[in-house]
Amino acid sequence: RGILAEDALGLASWAVVGGLVGARLFHVVDRLDYYLVNPLSALAFWQGGLAIWGAIAGGAVAAILHARRHGLPLARLADAATPALLVGQMIGRFACIINGDSTGTPTDLPWAFVYVNPGAMVPPDLLGVPTHPYPLYEILWNGATLALVWRLRTRLKVDGALFLTYITLYALGRFALSFVRRETVWFLGLQEAQVVAVAAAVAATAALYVLWRRTQHRMARVEIRT
Repeated sequence: RGILAEDALGLASWAVVGGLVGARLFHVVDRLDYYLVNPLSALAFWQGGLAIWGAIAGGAVAAILHARRHGLPLARLADAATPALLVGQMIGRFACIINGDSTGTPTDLPWAFVYVNPGAMVPPDLLGVPTHPYPLYEILWNGATLALVWRLRTRLKVDGALFLTYITLYALGRFALSFVRRETVWFLGLQEAQVVAVAAAVAATAALYVLWRRTQHRMARVEIRT
């Protein structure tokens, strides 16, 4: 996409740091009751507990600041990073399978996960209980989204459209799949991730509409001139 490798690497370095900070912050907010009692545990990110929405938000803030400082095309950079972001999310969910960080709700389906290791991050009342394999569901959804994004990467000509499409699709999937995930409910029966998903889907869809309208106006001006 015409971006120098050193520019992409420099931005990625800051985005990774921002992503880690944001991912941990969102996790701490989601389980604030625990971390108010155990404040030092909030810094122990190596023990597990990173929220993908926080990673996207923190990484985006760091990327925006870095891109503006160095005059880089932010929307084009976001499009270029989109397939890798999805691959990264899929890899991360494999880690969730291992440590039980993303626990599903109880189920009697034959493909349920059963955690028996007391060292897993599964709630104590779900040890030995068949649960929905939530991380696997999200891996499959992200894989399908990646396949679509990969086909669209050369077809969407407007900078930023590919990234916004990814955000919209991931938000829709995350909202629906979280109904079979065991997490703290915020309000109206919705978890933190679902509330963020709704906000992200609305914002990304609105931004896509604005891009589409701008493209239509630009094409209309060209037709008038010709």
